[in-house]
Amino acid sequence: MTVAGWLEIALFAAIVGLLTRPLGGYLARVYAGERSLLQPLAGPVEAVLYRLAGIEPKIEQSWYQYAISLLVFHAAGIVALYALLRLQPAWPLNPQQQPAVPPDLALNTAVSFVTNTSWQSYGGETTLSYASQMAGIAVQSFLSAASGMAVVVALIRGFARRRSATIGNFWVDLTRGALYVLLPICVVAALFLAAEGVPQTLARSSAVTTLEGKPQVIARGPVATQEAIKLLSGDGGGFFNANSAHPFENPTPLTNFVEVVLIFALGAALTNCFGRMVGSERQGWVLLCVMASLFALGVGGLYPSEAGGNPVLATLNVDQATSARQPGGNMEGKELRFGIAGSALFADVSTASSDGAVNAMHDSFLPLSGGILLANMMVDEVIVGAPGSGLYGMLLFCVVAVFLAGLMIGRTPEYIGKKIGSPEIKMTILALICVPAATLGLSAIACVVQPGLAGLGNAGPHGFSEILYAYTSAAATNGSAFAGLSTNSPFYNLTLALAMFVGRFAVIVPVLAVAGSLAAQPIIPHSSGSLPTDGALFGGFLLSVIVIVGGLTYLPALALGPIIEHLQISGGTLY
Repeated sequence: MTVAGWLEIALFAAIVGLLTRPLGGYLARVYAGERSLLQPLAGPVEAVLYRLAGIEPKIEQSWYQYAISLLVFHAAGIVALYALLRLQPAWPLNPQQQPAVPPDLALNTAVSFVTNTSWQSYGGETTLSYASQMAGIAVQSFLSAASGMAVVVALIRGFARRRSATIGNFWVDLTRGALYVLLPICVVAALFLAAEGVPQTLARSSAVTTLEGKPQVIARGPVATQEAIKLLSGDGGGFFNANSAHPFENPTPLTNFVEVVLIFALGAALTNCFGRMVGSERQGWVLLCVMASLFALGVGGLYPSEAGGNPVLATLNVDQATSARQPGGNMEGKELRFGIAGSALFADVSTASSDGAVNAMHDSFLPLSGGILLANMMVDEVIVGAPGSGLYGMLLFCVVAVFLAGLMIGRTPEYIGKKIGSPEIKMTILALICVPAATLGLSAIACVVQPGLAGLGNAGPHGFSEILYAYTSAAATNGSAFAGLSTNSPFYNLTLALAMFVGRFAVIVPVLAVAGSLAAQPIIPHSSGSLPTDGALFGGFLLSVIVIVGGLTYLPALALGPIIEHLQISGGTLY
């Protein structure tokens, strides 16, 4: 570990914190339909889109109408992306003459990007045409992020409104999120990345001769535009197989730093948007502090773990200390231009945010580090998470926390002036158990059937960790991977698609049901019997609930994978 490494992490946290309030205020104005700086440019485009689609923006929807609109829209997205990939040779912008994507891989990819997961069982530069990357992957990155923000805004309206039968209009929320938030930020980010050396071209791959006199093909394409939305949206799908470890996606330490800021920016800002929309910014700051605490626990364990080096090499008297001649620590699978600190920060941010982008190979991290990355995903995206899904996951835990607190003190639980009764808690628990059920159930199946075992690249606990990581990443809509597991097979493509579908839509529908139930209630005035939810006491209690629920659910699985592997290598042997 170095002082410079900790300063990099601290600077990242400070910049995200400074962006939270102004960006949160902008989000609140956008979703309230108030005039914004982009209104002169985006307003006419927005009006044309409504007119072409036959949408009346002033007509709002009940929660089930909102949910049906969302599900139908994304079902159409899966079909459209699947067709685009299967018919890839028929479309233009295919200079490499990429063939049609196989059926099971096309389905997996379509579900992956529509659900904001970005799981990739393929190498982008060797599988997809430019048309598939732009019209398929990048478009779904915009739409999946915009729909996630729409869902959390609908839930916020449930808390903010009184005796309302509606929670907004899905089509309006989707359009405003994409047009006023994602698109303008991505334009600026893409220009910055292109200026730093990220390619943005429709020219085909370049054939060159290396210094050794051997031929080499250098893949390129419209990378900068896709890179910007992959980071901002929480999607994380790479244009290249190496993702953000590739120098064409992430060429310098500066781009690496900006990329991690982009990953966290909207998820953190939405907490302030929540506070503004419910009439108390303190409520939002409490949630952000809980997210920050969980993030600090992760990066505070991950960086020292990787910087400390490999215990197996230590028994061989290998010097792993940081010095002027070497970076030190566990540099396996990492880029020298980022080092231990830049790699650890990126890994913690990507798994805490549900983005799934990587600038180092997670399979090469030490066992305890891999366990931290797993734990980040196992808490249901609440450590900032993807835009929208991180905050609504945190709000579900808030409902559980106030319910438990109500049981402890013998009072009717309430949160932000709304009673938490049987309907709300049932839907909340349903949403929270979907992800672990899919993760642990499908991991168990993969560990005992031949098609699941056939993909393993390692035996023993690390092999189990690879399988557990894959299904955790899929169900948590993350998309990163322990690359030692070969998943481009019908078994993994279909089961991972199922995990992604459950992890996204089986959570969203109960969330919208909770939003509808809360919106129909009156707002209860705060009294001496109300549990304060805007202070450190509630923040600490909420943090404890998240950690305890995650621990009780996943600790046995973690013990069979990263924990036992750590104990084995600590003795000086790999297995």
